[in-house]
Amino acid sequence: MPTRRCILITAAGGLLAASGARASTPNELPSQDEVFTDPVTPVLGNPEGDVTIVEFFDYQCPFCKSTYPALKQFVADDGNVRLLMRDWPIFGPSSQLAAERVLAIDPQGYLKAHEALMATEARLAESDVLDILADAGVADLPAAHAPDAVADTLARNERMANAFGLVGTPAFVIGSRVFGGVLGRNGLAQAVLEARGERG
Repeated sequence: MPTRRCILITAAGGLLAASGARASTPNELPSQDEVFTDPVTPVLGNPEGDVTIVEFFDYQCPFCKSTYPALKQFVADDGNVRLLMRDWPIFGPSSQLAAERVLAIDPQGYLKAHEALMATEARLAESDVLDILADAGVADLPAAHAPDAVADTLARNERMANAFGLVGTPAFVIGSRVFGGVLGRNGLAQAVLEARGERG
């Protein structure tokens, strides 16, 4: 069983906080539908999967980037998991720019842009973000989402992160649980197994 601090989400969107979680009032909490779907963010993995992994991440977070290949491999190996990468740009203007540019791109270009930024090792200047997207061949793709829609998604992600009492990236929502920090393959497997058990 995963031992990290977790928060339980009920089907109605309520939440029982474990020790260390910030107190929240029920009207601040997102529903499961809000957590596991988004009108702007494409679903990776199996769109018809029976369990969704949501990761709150930042394109400058070293832990997000170093563990992303293992997360992708886990999702591919399982074959029945949806993956929703929720941009939470907490590392400043370069992260904000990266999130805005990638989320605006159409779903086919999104993955190329996302992968290119996640493959970097260092912190990013705004000029680095633009160069990386240009090198990935997505900088000149037409926008699929208006700036207002992208801004709404980023604001929604921020509200969710605050409601869950998250203190940094990466963080995950799987089933009814919220996990702060890196979740390795064994932790992912156990959390997915428990989420499938919740579905009955």
